[in-house]
Amino acid sequence: MKKTGMMRAAVYAAACLMAAAGTVCAAEKVVVEGSTTVLPIAQRTAEAFMDIHGGIDVSVRGGGSGVGIASLLDGSCDIADSSRAMKDAEYEKAAAKKKDPKAFVVAMDGIAVVVNNSNGVTGLTKQQVKEIYTGAVSDWSAVGGQAGKIVVVSRDSSSGTFEAFGELVLKGAKVRPDALMQASNQAIASIVAKTPGAIGYVGLGYITDSVKPLEIEGVKPGKDTVLSGKYPVSRPLFMYTNGSPKGAVKEYIDYVLGPDGQKIVDEEGFVALK
Repeated sequence: MKKTGMMRAAVYAAACLMAAAGTVCAAEKVVVEGSTTVLPIAQRTAEAFMDIHGGIDVSVRGGGSGVGIASLLDGSCDIADSSRAMKDAEYEKAAAKKKDPKAFVVAMDGIAVVVNNSNGVTGLTKQQVKEIYTGAVSDWSAVGGQAGKIVVVSRDSSSGTFEAFGELVLKGAKVRPDALMQASNQAIASIVAKTPGAIGYVGLGYITDSVKPLEIEGVKPGKDTVLSGKYPVSRPLFMYTNGSPKGAVKEYIDYVLGPDGQKIVDEEGFVALK
């Protein structure tokens, strides 16, 4: 009888441990969604974080800043990546849904205006970029290049980069109707790399040898010029949580903001905070 009782106790204890483990696993899943600009930072930091915290699963997906913020307010993600600050209208929606968004700046970024490598233009003013994107200028010869049609490539309206570019460069003006609207930084870089007359804009982390970044107001986009404030098209990158983060969400945010996470920010081509 004594042996049987001990076995029953052992089985009960094991069942409790399994149940507890299931509860922990369910509580330790973190879903990150949003900005394609922040996406490389989120993916790399999530992988490194999970290597250290084996019991926490961090799932990362893109979709754009607007999509990430909407998901946070709907409760379908734990962290919203955004390459722009939340809008007043989004805060109003958050209040209506009894959500309390908290912003964490995880990096700084410059929006680089890029052209095809065959383009002889090396720099533009913000006004010239605005004129190109609004349709006032449609040929490269008008801005110091060889004659040829300018193919305008832009992010779509759900993008935080689109919002930031519209605020910093276009000053609220509308993008020309024939612009090729793309869902990601990578898509813009790919089109510009393949199209001799194209112009686009991407985050610093998406500058590669396949495209040529232009000087804006005589300043080349880069970590040093963004950090110093000299590059005129710069912005912070955010991660938003619902309320002050706790548990696994807090551990991940702390990792991104810590020295290892900021090292990854730097390695991905963005500007680390410290």
